[in-house]
Amino acid sequence: MTYFKTTGFAVLFAMTTSVAAAQTLTIGVRGGPESMDPHYSALGTHAEVAKHVFDTLVWADENLQIKPGLATSWKPIASDVWEFKLRPGVKFHDGSDFTAEDVKFSIARPPIVTGPTSTAVYVRRVKSVEIVDPLTVHIHTDGPAPSLPYDFVRLFIVNAKAAKDFTTRETAAEGFNSGKATIGTGPFRYVHWEPKGEVVLERNPAYWGGPAAWEKVVRKEMPNDASRLAALKSGQVDLITDVSSADYVQLGRDRSVQTFVGDSIYVMNMLLDQRPDKMPGVRAKDGSPLPKNPFTDLRVRKAFDLAIDRKTMVEVVLEGLGKPAKEVMPAGFFGYSNAVPDPKYDPAAAKKLLAEAGFPDGFQIDLYCTADRLPGDGAICQGLGQMLSAIGIKTNVNAISKTVYFPAQARGDYTVSMNGWGTLTGEAAYTLSSLFHTKDAAKGLGAYNRLSYSNPALDDLIEKGSVELDEGKRRALFEEAMAMATADEVAIPIVQLQSVWAAKAGMLDFVPRTDQDTLSYSIKPKKH
Repeated sequence: MTYFKTTGFAVLFAMTTSVAAAQTLTIGVRGGPESMDPHYSALGTHAEVAKHVFDTLVWADENLQIKPGLATSWKPIASDVWEFKLRPGVKFHDGSDFTAEDVKFSIARPPIVTGPTSTAVYVRRVKSVEIVDPLTVHIHTDGPAPSLPYDFVRLFIVNAKAAKDFTTRETAAEGFNSGKATIGTGPFRYVHWEPKGEVVLERNPAYWGGPAAWEKVVRKEMPNDASRLAALKSGQVDLITDVSSADYVQLGRDRSVQTFVGDSIYVMNMLLDQRPDKMPGVRAKDGSPLPKNPFTDLRVRKAFDLAIDRKTMVEVVLEGLGKPAKEVMPAGFFGYSNAVPDPKYDPAAAKKLLAEAGFPDGFQIDLYCTADRLPGDGAICQGLGQMLSAIGIKTNVNAISKTVYFPAQARGDYTVSMNGWGTLTGEAAYTLSSLFHTKDAAKGLGAYNRLSYSNPALDDLIEKGSVELDEGKRRALFEEAMAMATADEVAIPIVQLQSVWAAKAGMLDFVPRTDQDTLSYSIKPKKH
């Protein structure tokens, strides 16, 4: 069982620095938020901006180790009750006090206002919130919930009074995008947001963790990789995210630019829908309909796995900026199974399995993927299409914007798709319960299971692990569940990404985060 108790804000971040006068940090980012409502989307690009304005009860550091945030301590006081002690003296940007009322309001809000990439998963275990006093809450859960503090690293605390009139799906965007409700306790205050354009923020001088080094932060959304790099070289921006693998190689010879490389939590996965009678984008090679969804046959799914040359994907497609993946979580995360064998590349065996499944000549698919969310996603998709074509699968690659992709995926428009998944809490309960558990809205499980996948034995392991308080037993249950989910081949891991940032040489002190977030508060001017 993990719980913390600290006093004073220096223990939290150890980030406080002398503030540079009138400095602006301008960042060129590949993707931006979908709204300014922190509870609308669970996508990393959305949460990254929210972390500038809003705080969470529990903070995850650059290695996803949990630390105190707006809560100074937490501990279980019963098998189904957690006590959170709140940080005293914290003010919202409008000068009002942060209290337990704001916590209770913020826990109730996500299921009401969330969009297609649901934030409700972070409060799925909460049954009720009891306010003990202004700085103490008791969180009642639907049974033992050992991973609750990890879930809360993505629970953003909003101002209950400011947001009370903007807590329906119809009103939320109006309140937060206008700034009326965009009042947090974070290191920066909201100034302006232009969709697909700029987010402008200003320093919160009264931030409880100490003022940021930057008076102003401008985040410019620039989806084109070449344009971001050109903006850096011309001095329009100070830092850029998601440097492409090709550009990274070239920048190795440019002394005017400094690059920062970090392992990412994101694993690119091919997803194979399990609906037996519905298979949009799947047909015979001549365009005629197939009698049933071929991906309900494990042999077909295994053939698709064997078709993937992960070594080439990393070394050629990504220019070495990645690692072959065998599970949907990175190695070392709680619940990662070392028992899962390394994936093999064997196109001949893949063709044999397709023939055994009744497809000796293959068939035709539309493969959909994001092209602007994670480094190399579009290139990986193109490479995947070529590898599938080599085993007789005629593949039509559709690399599209994440703003189109995710809503369509949620509607069930795709049978074969590919996107990145990040285990944002650093442990398996989040990933297993969201991606692989049978969809169960009443239990809050299977929120991202968009494949109509259901394995009762796996569900049982996930549910047992989610309530097991003994850490060793919980780890064993999750490792067994991860091995079972991997063997079912409905989400086929391809590569774990590495991310690259670039800045003007000698300008910034910057440490990459495992979750890829680019947080202005943790970026400092380099001391000379």
